[in-house]
Amino acid sequence: MPAKYRVVVAGCGGMANRWVDYAIGRKDTEIVGLVDIKEEFAQAMAERKGLSCPTFTSLQTALVETGANLVFDITIPSSHYSIGKTALEQGCHVFGEKPLAESMEECLSIVKLAERTGHTHAVMQNRRYDGRIRALRKLLTDGHIGRTGFIGADFFIGAHFGGFRDAMSSPLLLDMAIHTFDQARYVSGANPVSVYCHEFNPPGSWYEGNAAALCIFEMSDGSLFNYRGSWCAEGAITSWEAQWRITGEYGTAIWDGNGEPYAEIVAPSDQTGKFIRDYVRIEGGLVQLNNEFHEGCLDEMFAALDEGRKPETDSSDNIYSMAMVLASLESARLGQKVLIADMMK
Repeated sequence: MPAKYRVVVAGCGGMANRWVDYAIGRKDTEIVGLVDIKEEFAQAMAERKGLSCPTFTSLQTALVETGANLVFDITIPSSHYSIGKTALEQGCHVFGEKPLAESMEECLSIVKLAERTGHTHAVMQNRRYDGRIRALRKLLTDGHIGRTGFIGADFFIGAHFGGFRDAMSSPLLLDMAIHTFDQARYVSGANPVSVYCHEFNPPGSWYEGNAAALCIFEMSDGSLFNYRGSWCAEGAITSWEAQWRITGEYGTAIWDGNGEPYAEIVAPSDQTGKFIRDYVRIEGGLVQLNNEFHEGCLDEMFAALDEGRKPETDSSDNIYSMAMVLASLESARLGQKVLIADMMK
């Protein structure tokens, strides 16, 4: 009996190993084809993972010859639009690495095509699937700090990648910031309304482009999200998950990106006349997940297909995280606030 999910993997570079290992571990899933523009990469993947499926250099050919119904898009960002379009038009669902696509026009086109075909297109946002950030969100949704007014995230890491990132015009915003932007949307439950962004390249940077940025987002719930980031910050680095401070009516939620989150709220005792009030601490703990990060996100994607619903990171939702990136770049270029709605037209 054929597997429920017949997968063609598009892109057989290093990141594909994690996706392939996950698929191999599912009883309802079979990898029926491997695609790469360099077929020797696809053949090497097949040998490395003990797969007997055919290899291809054309996704179109692979889909026709294998009868696949699901594509893993693990190609480079510039290929995401063409891979997604081809797969959706051939009647396949698509699970892909971020970003959704490279331009807002392409992102909107993929969302509309998925809606028109009735197939799922979902994006890997692995940092949502972390028991710690889920616990941070729960501190807010449980009402401990009241209505949120401010969300701040700091990301400061001295990352010596070498290679293409060193030559990018906006390496932080284009390659990394979407993770923190998507986390902010997840934690707040709100979407962006506008952004003012200033990006720059600090002294001592080894990047050709702007490796640092400051962003102020107005969010749909009335709160402000402030992102401060640098990829050339030496010393006292933050977590890759960023450092978070969220203030509300009754107190503040904190997550350093490493340990467990907590909140400090105004103590229930009489605070009359006190200049600085007394506070009590509420531990956030952890939200238990069967799998975290990549595997956790893939769990959700497959569960959504099984249940006939949109996954949490469906492209129709993820487009707002992508809009935060593209609007930030536009704001920095223009030197003024940009409305997200103008980017979505």
